[in-house]
Amino acid sequence: MTHRPGGARVPGGKALGWVSSARRFASPNCDARPPGTAITLAVIHGISLPPGEFGGPGIAELFTNRLDPAQHPYYATIAALRVSSHFLIRRRGELLQFVACTDRAWHAGVSHWNGRDGCNDFSIGIELEGTDTRPYTAAQYLRLARLVRLLRRHFPLADLAGHSDIAPGRKTDPGPAFDWHRLRGLLRQG
Repeated sequence: MTHRPGGARVPGGKALGWVSSARRFASPNCDARPPGTAITLAVIHGISLPPGEFGGPGIAELFTNRLDPAQHPYYATIAALRVSSHFLIRRRGELLQFVACTDRAWHAGVSHWNGRDGCNDFSIGIELEGTDTRPYTAAQYLRLARLVRLLRRHFPLADLAGHSDIAPGRKTDPGPAFDWHRLRGLLRQG
């Protein structure tokens, strides 16, 4: 991964802040981080669109403002949202990236962590395709551990938290189905 503030480009047009092994879908739902802000937190999310269904284009369409509200009744309730995440890990472990790590993705909403408000400013958002109640896959845990190790080589990530940890009472993901112990074990192995 290469990075510079704002996802700048170098001669030859190579984009910075993007993971080369990820499929790239640039989201407009991002902006610049506050100057001098260190990226110290990775936020783990869970998402499925339509709810409880996996593998379709809904998540990418939501993050790129192309979700068709006529495609599913639930989509009509969320199609106007302007949200994104840096990464999405599909059920089979495929990695998608929507926002350069150096930019601020709009994933956390109203949030608080370790005495600081506005987690989008200092975090990287990682969505896992799943639900709060269905176990995440082995491929997702392996990809997530590799991604966190990569991010730690480039940013001073000190903490991992769930969306529910930074927005308690408002969010529940990644939910009780997410195995934090398993993730920590994989990170120790790396």
